[in-house]
Amino acid sequence: MTTVGPPPAAPVASAPAGPAELSVWPASTVPLPTGDLAVGGVPLAEAAERFGTPLYLLDEDEVRARCRTYVRAFPDADIRYAAKAFLCRAMARWVAEEGLGLDVCSAGELELAVAADVPPERILLHGNAKSPHDLEAALRLGVGRIVIDSPSEIARLAAAAGAAGARVRVMVRVVPGIAAGAHEKIRTGTADQKFGLSVADGSAQHAVARVLAQPDLELAGLHCHLGSQITSAKPYLAAVRRMVGLMARIRDTHGTVPPELDLGGGHGIAYRPGEPALDVPALARKVRAELIESCATAGLTVPRLVIEPGRAVAGPSGVALYRVLAVKRTEAHTFVAVDGGMSDNPRPALYGVRYAPRLVGRRSYAEPAPMTVVGRHCEAGDVLAAGVPLPGDVRPGDLLAVPAAGAYHLSMASAYNLVGRPPVAAVRDGATRLLVRRETLDDLSSRDVGR
Repeated sequence: MTTVGPPPAAPVASAPAGPAELSVWPASTVPLPTGDLAVGGVPLAEAAERFGTPLYLLDEDEVRARCRTYVRAFPDADIRYAAKAFLCRAMARWVAEEGLGLDVCSAGELELAVAADVPPERILLHGNAKSPHDLEAALRLGVGRIVIDSPSEIARLAAAAGAAGARVRVMVRVVPGIAAGAHEKIRTGTADQKFGLSVADGSAQHAVARVLAQPDLELAGLHCHLGSQITSAKPYLAAVRRMVGLMARIRDTHGTVPPELDLGGGHGIAYRPGEPALDVPALARKVRAELIESCATAGLTVPRLVIEPGRAVAGPSGVALYRVLAVKRTEAHTFVAVDGGMSDNPRPALYGVRYAPRLVGRRSYAEPAPMTVVGRHCEAGDVLAAGVPLPGDVRPGDLLAVPAAGAYHLSMASAYNLVGRPPVAAVRDGATRLLVRRETLDDLSSRDVGR
């Protein structure tokens, strides 16, 4: 006699990407029935097949929309995109077309921005140790502002300006003594570190006096940058109060008030679903109210505000694609090794940041299991994402996509192990175009001129 039991359960597909998961992806992201995702109308598997992996995709409409968010939120401010987050000619053009200027940190970034037709007067030059080449390029091209970061820079810049017959508009970078930022290595608003001039020990006030004494320098304003990946408005409001207090002391001592106040950037984004991100419109409302109130209390005219977003523009606009090369299961972990790693994204090794990679390009019916996505490089610390849920049947040849990958990945990339840096392609309206080509072995070999 045969006993007939219930039919076996049908396999259940892994849950499609829902609104919560897609919250950290570009707004154009759409799940496809195949298990793939489309960004900017382009299926990710199609882009990987065309350009190879590793690959960075940049959603042009997302970049532009984020620029517009800042322009709407801060209509009376100057918005300067922080080029260190990610820069190429197309990116420079996009942000300039949306009404933003640029904040650059080297002659290289400056020259590229000008080559992309960004007006030099809308560019600020930063840097705690500007080289003679940096200053020469800034004077030659006529940047709008140079941010003074150390006492020795004042004399060097004044001498260079005098020799060039130029009068240079400068800002003094002030350390207001405010701790903010997601990791100690990206907190720059506190004393006893390489950036800026402290209010607490009087070095900021001394630098202002020295700038005012130089006939070839014009004090355009004060600058501060608190750190990176800040998700609350509170540190910025504290910075407004301290910077306005310093402005009032400058007025009382020197009879002049710097007309501009640059609050830097550091605006945080969500890298994984459920993480907080800085609310830009709310930040703008609160900063404006605090600035008006603080200036009224101090009897000052409200200065023109300058804001420098970088990560918040580029980060959520980018997606990284990797091909799985190997899967290794141990008693404690499942390691999924991909064809990129710390050479194209050093941030996990530097700051311990975490991402939310996803299988794309095929539909999986396997139950998810915690896995550690690792890179191909010869470092135990080459980990891109630890303990992330991926389908249990993930295998070599699969495609993984990492959202929120547009900032501080390629801009910090290296040629470690002589692995060339990945290309960058733009997606928009169902089309892709190459922005930055893949770095080849020929590129790397051409620099090796010895015997």
